[in-house]
Amino acid sequence: MATISLDSLDLAALLCSRVCHDVISPVGAIVNGLEVLEDDNDTSMREFALELISKSARQASARLQFARLAFGAAGSAGSSIDLGDAEQVARGMFQDDKISFAWSAPRLLFPKNRVKLLLNLVMIAITAIPRGGSIVANVSGDAERCEFIIKSKGLNARIPAHSEALLAGDSESGTVDAHGIQVYYAGMVARAAGMTIAFSIDGDEVTIRATTA
Repeated sequence: MATISLDSLDLAALLCSRVCHDVISPVGAIVNGLEVLEDDNDTSMREFALELISKSARQASARLQFARLAFGAAGSAGSSIDLGDAEQVARGMFQDDKISFAWSAPRLLFPKNRVKLLLNLVMIAITAIPRGGSIVANVSGDAERCEFIIKSKGLNARIPAHSEALLAGDSESGTVDAHGIQVYYAGMVARAAGMTIAFSIDGDEVTIRATTA
């Protein structure tokens, strides 16, 4: 393993690429729906197009709001974020029936980087169950000392490939691409937040645990 060397410009570019990847699909669906409305006068097709546009717009908005806290939040007032706001944007990511989501956390203000870490770990938890299932996020403690436990359960659950190395800032090649940047960034945020992350797997359930150092 080699330590990843990444300057600030490359980090910004890769994170932007990741956000664009997450929103391009629903935005593309909106465009397709609008094209149907323009070209097709069939009532059933127009109803389908309107439903597609509405669903895709909600999905795009939810993903952007999530990304704003998970990757940004630099412009938010103060140095803390309400866990209730984190819950709201997290729930917005689970609008279909593929993954059920549960959240248990005190309604407290937490340091900004710890909230960003929590949301990034939820993203990693999603990739642990590629065929769907359930995710449960639990936060205990307070702003000073806390623990995050996120459990992903589903068919073929697995610890996402290379995630442990990327969290530690390492890779086989010493580089990271747009696919792995989110996990690498989560490791950066964890170190900034003074938290350590551990993975474990038991049958069809993956557990991600983050604790204050």
